[in-house]
Amino acid sequence: MSVLSGKKILLGITAGIAAYKSANLVRLFIKLGAEVKVMMTPASKDFITPLTLSTLSKNPVHSSFYDQENDNELWNNHVELGLWADYIVIAPATANTLSKMANGTCDNLVLATYLSAKCPVYFAPAMDLDMYKHSSTKENLQKLESFGNRMIPATSGELASGLVGEGRMAEPEDIVTFIENDILSKLPLRGKKVLITAGPTYEAIDPVRFIGNHSSGKMGFEIAKQAANLGAEVFLITGPTNEEVKHSLIKRIDVISAEEMFKASYEYFNEVDIAILSAAVADYKPKNVATQKIKKKDATLSIELAPTKDILASLGKIKKQQFIVGFALETENEIENATSKLVRKNLDMIVLNSLQDKGAGFATNTNKITIIDKNLNTTVFDLKSKSAVAKDIISIIIQKLDA
Repeated sequence: MSVLSGKKILLGITAGIAAYKSANLVRLFIKLGAEVKVMMTPASKDFITPLTLSTLSKNPVHSSFYDQENDNELWNNHVELGLWADYIVIAPATANTLSKMANGTCDNLVLATYLSAKCPVYFAPAMDLDMYKHSSTKENLQKLESFGNRMIPATSGELASGLVGEGRMAEPEDIVTFIENDILSKLPLRGKKVLITAGPTYEAIDPVRFIGNHSSGKMGFEIAKQAANLGAEVFLITGPTNEEVKHSLIKRIDVISAEEMFKASYEYFNEVDIAILSAAVADYKPKNVATQKIKKKDATLSIELAPTKDILASLGKIKKQQFIVGFALETENEIENATSKLVRKNLDMIVLNSLQDKGAGFATNTNKITIIDKNLNTTVFDLKSKSAVAKDIISIIIQKLDA
């Protein structure tokens, strides 16, 4: 999954021959999971039709301050467009538009939206060789970058005039890559490696039966997605679950038993900066596993259990620079039990779930947590979606790392 997945991108198209490439640019953004809206300068419609772009983006295309429909004029609110967008991309950005952007001219919808935007703005210059080299163009480019806008450099190649040189708009694939890399470079977990465990473990009784629990893995998967979205390289070690995740920064390692999860955690622990152990690992396993299915012969069946390895405590003993987060699911004396676990297992932070809280725990889309840090500071959160809870957990971790 790209960092652009789920993002809102407002594409501004101006009147240059490179406008024909904007159709492919829209397609690439959509393919990466972004929502795209398109705005055009009036003259750009001579190079590519709004119908093409609205079909590809699945949204209306805006090119004027109002649309006339059945004798009624509908205002296209440039302020709302600017506020809607997570990112604005002006591609192609002609010399004319760049000059107006640099000097605050506001004579079309694209420029009005640019001037009222509060999100990051990327622009991809496109013009002929001598225009690109002109001192006024260089001055405008420098001025726009000084405003905090990000320039996607023009490339060299054959230009519309027949000249060969710099000024050609970057290819759509390169524009997307530039934006992705720029976003990644500014993410708070960029360069960090995170180990996350999720889901239940199954401890075999015989080839058919097992001891398990009701964990769905939802919480761990949401934490993994949030960490990856903030730039971390994630090793997601998961027990049996129906949850799915697709993200270029997440490596999924599937395990079944507590022993397998223990070995996988140890394998990756030394290279990570953060370990978040949210899996509901079985505390006990059958001491002897039957090689054949146990037949129902007697009215009762006794199974001798042995403790599994304590993954959290084991990692707590060998940690060096790692920031370790544990989870505690409690039914009574919640704060006392969670605090005891935090101290005993040498954790930096623990996330407490109480089954006394409605909407918390296993197999739900919501959770209610309390976070306790190693200084025994306690933060209580309201009931939220597990996605929102994951954001809270990662946010607190980042605060602790930056402190």
